[in-house]
Amino acid sequence: MNQAPRIEHRPSVCPHDCPSTCSLKVEVIDGRTIGRVHGAQTNRYTAGVICAKVARYSERIHHPDRLLHPLRRTGPKGSGQFERISWDEALDTVARRFLEAEQEFGSESVWPYYYAGTMGYVMRDGINRLRHVKRYSGQYSTICTATAYTGFVAGTGKLAGPDPREMAVSDCIVIWGTNPVHTQVNVMTHAMRARKERGAKIVAIDIYMNPTMKQADMALLVRPGTDGALACAVMHVLFRDGHADWDYLNRYTDYPRELEEHLRSRDPAWASAITGLTVEEIEAFAKLVGERRRTFFRLGYGFGRQRNGSINMHAASCVAAVTGAWRHEGGGAFHINSAIYRWNKALIEGHDAIDPTIRRLDQSQIGRVLTGDAQALYDGPPVKAMLIQNTNPVSVAPEQELVKRGFAREDLFVCVHEQFMTETALMADIVLPATMFMEHDDLYSGGGHQYFQLGAKLVDPPGECRSNHEVIREIAARVGAEHRGFDMEPREIVDWTLRNSGWDGIETLEEQVHVDAQPSFEEAHYLNGFAYPDGKFRFKPDWTKVPSSNNGPMGPWAEIPAFPDHWAVIEEATEEHPFRLATSPARNFLNSTFTETPTSKTKEGRPEVMIHPVDAERQGIVDGDWVKLKNNRGEVYLRARLFEGVRRGVLIAESIWPNAAHPYGRGINTLTGADQVAPYGGAAFHDNRVALEKAAPDPAAVPRAMTRQERIEPVVG
Repeated sequence: MNQAPRIEHRPSVCPHDCPSTCSLKVEVIDGRTIGRVHGAQTNRYTAGVICAKVARYSERIHHPDRLLHPLRRTGPKGSGQFERISWDEALDTVARRFLEAEQEFGSESVWPYYYAGTMGYVMRDGINRLRHVKRYSGQYSTICTATAYTGFVAGTGKLAGPDPREMAVSDCIVIWGTNPVHTQVNVMTHAMRARKERGAKIVAIDIYMNPTMKQADMALLVRPGTDGALACAVMHVLFRDGHADWDYLNRYTDYPRELEEHLRSRDPAWASAITGLTVEEIEAFAKLVGERRRTFFRLGYGFGRQRNGSINMHAASCVAAVTGAWRHEGGGAFHINSAIYRWNKALIEGHDAIDPTIRRLDQSQIGRVLTGDAQALYDGPPVKAMLIQNTNPVSVAPEQELVKRGFAREDLFVCVHEQFMTETALMADIVLPATMFMEHDDLYSGGGHQYFQLGAKLVDPPGECRSNHEVIREIAARVGAEHRGFDMEPREIVDWTLRNSGWDGIETLEEQVHVDAQPSFEEAHYLNGFAYPDGKFRFKPDWTKVPSSNNGPMGPWAEIPAFPDHWAVIEEATEEHPFRLATSPARNFLNSTFTETPTSKTKEGRPEVMIHPVDAERQGIVDGDWVKLKNNRGEVYLRARLFEGVRRGVLIAESIWPNAAHPYGRGINTLTGADQVAPYGGAAFHDNRVALEKAAPDPAAVPRAMTRQERIEPVVG
C-alpha cells in the first residue's frame, strides 16, 4: 500500500544577491526532497512575498545538470573535456599548484576570487580567512555596490536609513534607479499598500519603461547617467517655491545656503535638455515631493552603474535633506541597511591575520589582471593560481574579451567550486561540486530590510557536493594555513559571530527564526545627527574621505563637482557610436544564476536588445531581426525588439544571458568597460556607447538549444 509522502515546512532564507533576502517556508518531502518554496509571513518586511524564480527552487536544487563529483580537465581550456577524480586527488592538486605558485612567484601570485553567489557570511566570506592567513592577493570588491554605496554614504556618513517598512505609511514613494518588480518585489508590496490605504503616489525614475515604471503614478523616463541633473532641478524648484525646510537644513546639513546659490542656474529647463524630460514633468515631480513631506526615496543600484554613478546617488539622496523628509515617519532616503547589524566578521574572515602590505586587486579588472596589465597588478607578480567561489566572471565581468583571454592562459591554474558547469568552470583545471543553501548552515542578513536569520541545513546534498567551508578548510590543511576558524563547524562560527556582534547566540536565533535589528526611529532617521563627527548631512562631501570601503581614490576623482550636479563624465554618444547601451537585470535571471533552470530560460526567451521604433526604421530593422552592437571593446549579436518605452538613442539589453547563448560566444559584457569609476572604483555596466547595425551572424555561429545528453557528455567523457 502506497503511503503519502511526509511533508515538513521548515524555515529558511533566500541566499541570493538581492536586497530582500526573503524569509522562506520550505516544503521538505520525506526528509530529502524540496517541494514548493513559500514566503514566510512572520518576517514583516518580506511578508510572505517571494519572487517566482525562488518559489520554484526545486527546479534548481534537483536539476539533473548539477555538478556531483570533482573533475579534472583533460582537453584544451574551454573544451568541456573533464574526467572524474576523487576529492583527495582534486584537493591535493589544488594545494600543490598553489604551493608551486607561491614558491616561484610569491604568495601574491595566488588570487582567491569570489562574490555574492551566496549572501551567507560563512560560505561567502570564509575564503578571506584562507587569503589572509596565506598572504594571498586581496580582492577589492567593486563589481556591484562600490559606486552606489559611496554615493549614499557621502551624504549620511553611514550605510543605513529609515525602516523600509515605513513605505507603507508614506504619502509618496520615489523608486529611483531600481526595477523592484524584477529585482526586489517586496518594495512593491509596501508601496502598493501605501497607495491603497493612504492614497500615496508612486513615482518611478528609470531609463526604460520597465514593469515598475508601468505601475507608477508618475513615470519619469530619463536618459542614462542624467539622474544628477534631475535631482538638481528638483532641488532648485524646492528652494524657489518655498518647499525647502530651512529649520531642518540649518540644524542638520553642512552648506544649505551655498547649495541654494549653486542650484540657481540648475533649473528645469537646464535639466530638461540633459535628461530628456519635459519642464512640466520636472516641475510636477518637484511639486509632489515638496508638498508631500512624508516622501520615501527608495534608491537602487541601477543609476549608480554609470561613470558618474556615485555623484548621481548622492544628488538623489540630497533631495530628502532639502525637504526635511527625514523628520517624518515614512520619509527620508534609503538605499541599504548594512551598517545596522554591526557584524564582527573577524573569525569568519581571519582579521587577525591581515597583512596591510598585501595588494588588493580590483575584482572588476580581472581581465586586465589576468592578461598581465602592470597597473592592474600594482606592479606586482602575475596571478598564477586562482580559487573561485560564488561567482562566474567569464560571464559577468566587464571587458569579456580580456577576461576570456586571461582564463585561456595555459600557465594559469584555476580551481572553480560550483553548482553547475558555468562558463568559468569550463575554463578551469579542477572543478569541485558545491552545495546549495538548503544543504548547509549559514547566517544571513537583509540589505533591503532589518532582519537577520539562520539558514539551517534542510537536506543532504546530492552526490559528493561539499560546502565552501569544507573546501576552504581542506585546502588550508594542505597548504599549511592554520587558524582556529578552519577547525570549527559553520554553526560554531555563526554562534561566535552572533555573540561577538552583540546579539544572542545561535540557539536563541533558531528559536526566534529571525531577529528584527531595526534601530530606533531617532537613530534610523538621523535625528540625533548624521554619522559624521559634526552630525551634519554632507551636501559638499570630501570625496577622498567618504567612510565607505575603498582602495584609495580612483578614476578622475579630482574632477568631481563640489556640490550635486550633472557630471558629464559618462560615455556620451558619438558619431561613430551614436547609441547608449544599458544592461539592465532580467526578471527571471539573477546575474548568471537561474540561467540554467528550464522555466527561467523559457520565460526569458532569447537575448534581445530593445530599440526605439524610429531608430530601428532608420536602419531598416524590423522586430526579430539580427542586429550587431559594437564598440572599441568588441561586438555582440542579438535579436531586435522594437520598444517605444526607450528614448531615442538608448538601447536596453536585459541580461545576463550566458556567452554561449550568443553567436560566436560573445555575451553582452563584451561591450562593458572596466575603467575605474570615481571616486572609489566600480563597474559602469549601464554606461556604454555603441554602434548599431542590421547584421546577421554566420548561421553556423548561431547557438541552438542542446539536449540534456549533449550538455552532459563533454563533462564525463
